[in-house]
Amino acid sequence: MAREDVYEHVDRAVAYLLEHQAEDGSFGRRAPDCLLEVGFALETYYSWQVAAQGLACMALAAVPQTPRRREALERGVRYLCTTRLAERGSDWDNDGVWSALYGTVACIELLDGPRFTEGPLRDPLRRRAGEFLAQLEHSQALSGGWAYYDDPPFDVVPTWATSFCTALVLPALVRGRELGLGVEERMIERALRYVRRCALPNGAYAYDLTAVTRLGGVEHINRVEGSLGRIQVCNWALARAGVRQVTVDVLREGLDAFLSEHGFLDHARTRPIPHEGFHANAGYFYFFGHYYAALVVGLLPEEEREAYHARLRPHLCKTQWKSGGTADFLDSASGNAASTSFLILALEAGLAPERSPR
Repeated sequence: MAREDVYEHVDRAVAYLLEHQAEDGSFGRRAPDCLLEVGFALETYYSWQVAAQGLACMALAAVPQTPRRREALERGVRYLCTTRLAERGSDWDNDGVWSALYGTVACIELLDGPRFTEGPLRDPLRRRAGEFLAQLEHSQALSGGWAYYDDPPFDVVPTWATSFCTALVLPALVRGRELGLGVEERMIERALRYVRRCALPNGAYAYDLTAVTRLGGVEHINRVEGSLGRIQVCNWALARAGVRQVTVDVLREGLDAFLSEHGFLDHARTRPIPHEGFHANAGYFYFFGHYYAALVVGLLPEEEREAYHARLRPHLCKTQWKSGGTADFLDSASGNAASTSFLILALEAGLAPERSPR
């Protein structure tokens, strides 16, 4: 699928975000609006909204600007900087981490881009980045990573972490330290060590770090087929962090597996039960995986990139609704905003430099 065929898809997705932005600048909803697993705290829905808010702001900052898009972006950033911080929902429900993870990533990416290096939103973004970073420091597990649930014994410091939650924020932490946001070197070192320890000999990344890696039977979450999305974000994060073992060959192998085994992601997308798909794939890994796959492509030699982007684009565009939006899991306002934002970011990552200000 060529670049020129993608512009309309991006514009329609952006139009969807603009149409569904509330007057206060927010995307998604902070209250339950879909059927989910029983037991989630109400605070969890708010945390998901804040995380989707960060992704939507990143998406709007990534596309060519018009007056309406610029105004929507600025309103979205103001909301991200002024809405209250999400809290931990309960002893086991630590989904508040999602808002801290993508809030951190969004603030640092926006500060690192061309739109907010100066102006009235620069200082609010820096302050909010510091607040999100403080949440991450508070919620970093003893093992060095982050996750959205916790295991007993429940305490202030979580006991559980996952490879992909930790990987997605790692490059932002490194860049935040370079931007003078006060990121502690020890927090980065612990997170980096956690992701590296999750790497498996088969090229996959374990869902979480355990004393004995779980890899049983012919269909398992820690086989390559069950790790397709995690492979991309972990390879990208480690390569960005300068881990020499993650070579171009490793990046390429991960992408080739993502594309050759893509049917497992197709099978899981929109299924309402988490990890219901083969190899325990979950629907919400679909756009997450494609976004980080697109970022991995950006680390390959320049002459190889367009061919990979051309193979990724149809898998994104085929999911788009007539309205321009999309979803990969349940039909919730925050989930739809996050999925649509991931789609925009993944497509923009493969377009010409003049189309992508990031």
